[in-house]
Amino acid sequence: MKNIKLIIIPLIVTFLTFLSCEKDDICSETTETTPSLHVAFYDVNFPSTDTPKNVTKLRVTGIGDPDPGVLSGYDAITSKEAYLPLKTTENSTQYILHRNYRFDDNGNVLGNPDTITISYVRKEIYVSRACGYKTIFENVVITVLDDGDKWIQLVQAENDNQTVENENDIHYKIYH
Repeated sequence: MKNIKLIIIPLIVTFLTFLSCEKDDICSETTETTPSLHVAFYDVNFPSTDTPKNVTKLRVTGIGDPDPGVLSGYDAITSKEAYLPLKTTENSTQYILHRNYRFDDNGNVLGNPDTITISYVRKEIYVSRACGYKTIFENVVITVLDDGDKWIQLVQAENDNQTVENENDIHYKIYH
């Protein structure tokens, strides 16, 4: 009888716990969270300039806190777009976008790095009790540091007063 009580009591507690959960106690995986900046790469020389163009051996490296280093999934890849997370504790984020990233026989890095600064105004939006807040970014501006050898020729916002709310939308076009 004592063994039955040891089994039944935890089962009742577990059952009652599940009954007490409400819909907003669990944050669904489909709930939109803080979006990344979505940039697409285009051919600057094509007459219509709306022709997507791959960046070969693209390496994206974050500068500064909280996560300096190579952006996951962007280490010498070929891509027509990139998703760049923005800092939620600061009003700017910097990245090095390195085209044709590779090493020579002596271990020296070859290719062409361009440093971009993304400036914005942060706005926190309440999502739900379970999910908390997400950050959206308003008045987003991208500037490219002129190092005398820029591969990024033009950066163009898709809308005036660019806002980053949904990462499925392309926010900026980068022409090269």
